Amino acid sequence: MSVPPAWRPAPGAGPAEVSRWWAGLTPAERRWLVGHEPDRVGRLDGVPVAARDQANRLLLTRRRAELLERRAGLLRPLPAGPLEMARLARVAGVEAALRGLDGLGERLAAPGAPRAYLLGLDPAGDGRAVVALGNPDRAGAVLTYVPGMTADLADAPAELGRAARVLDRCAALGPGTEAAAVLWLDYDAPDFLPEAARGRQAEDAGPALHRFQEGLRASHEGPPARQTVLGHSYGSLVVGTAARDHGLGADALVFVGSPGVGVDHAAELRVPPGQVWAATAPDDVIRLARPPEELARRALLAGTPLGRAAALLDPHDDRLWFGTDPSTPGFGGRRFPSGRHGHAGYWDPGNPALDGMARIVLGR
Repeated sequence: MSVPPAWRPAPGAGPAEVSRWWAGLTPAERRWLVGHEPDRVGRLDGVPVAARDQANRLLLTRRRAELLERRAGLLRPLPAGPLEMARLARVAGVEAALRGLDGLGERLAAPGAPRAYLLGLDPAGDGRAVVALGNPDRAGAVLTYVPGMTADLADAPAELGRAARVLDRCAALGPGTEAAAVLWLDYDAPDFLPEAARGRQAEDAGPALHRFQEGLRASHEGPPARQTVLGHSYGSLVVGTAARDHGLGADALVFVGSPGVGVDHAAELRVPPGQVWAATAPDDVIRLARPPEELARRALLAGTPLGRAAALLDPHDDRLWFGTDPSTPGFGGRRFPSGRHGHAGYWDPGNPALDGMARIVLGR
């Protein structure tokens, strides 16, 4: 039997308040909320991971139906021209999102360890998803992974695979430590370079990432876990901006393939000293993301005798588009190595960066 609770937290209530409210409910009230208000329970930071997962799984069929309805509304062809091309692009986007949703559904239904937990799902726009492998409420080491440019619901299964590879290495390197990894794709990642050249979407994501991390702290059982937040590419700017502006309650921050993280020194990120880490592959094209004023100067001098000299004598060689390169000594963080695996290969088997990320998660 289940019964409705007498009250619910006000909109905007912090994760700690939400956690206290949930702890004060009876089991019957919790069952009622999961069954009758899954939208509310599924998105509330501070509610235990298991309850959020139950609520969001109840919504999976509804979310898929929303995507199918959107696709049905786009099936009627238009006269040849720009509008028809736009329609076809939207159809392709919806179908990709459906494949991504189905891929997540398969992982959620898969038997064996680590169990997957669905902590958030929204098919609107490009789509968003938050999925944990292993239970962050019980793990002693928790990774939150924030992907970068073009990441959307269609990409969620592949991005979750990256988190899984770090988790696999954690199990190999620290078999006595229970670890969990979370894919946090709860922001509107840039789709194109002109969007990625601005920090607005990273700034918009900051409050949500802050609340999520606070929620992991609030719902955790037993001694506090070691919390690590990892950002790749534009995701590193999301992590850095959130840490700078809101704080992340993290024990360590990790940046890979970063175009800059919105600050010029690790001390501005509000984490314990020595717990800001970065790696940039020698062949990562992100190294070309120089500050706009430098790119303009180089373009102006290109083809002149001063051009090559200006590049060689650049006094700000550690500067990138969004600030000091976090993988250079001047940033004040700690570096770990990566092989020549390009911008997307930090999770490749055999890349030392993969073990580096796992060791940081474990605190080793």
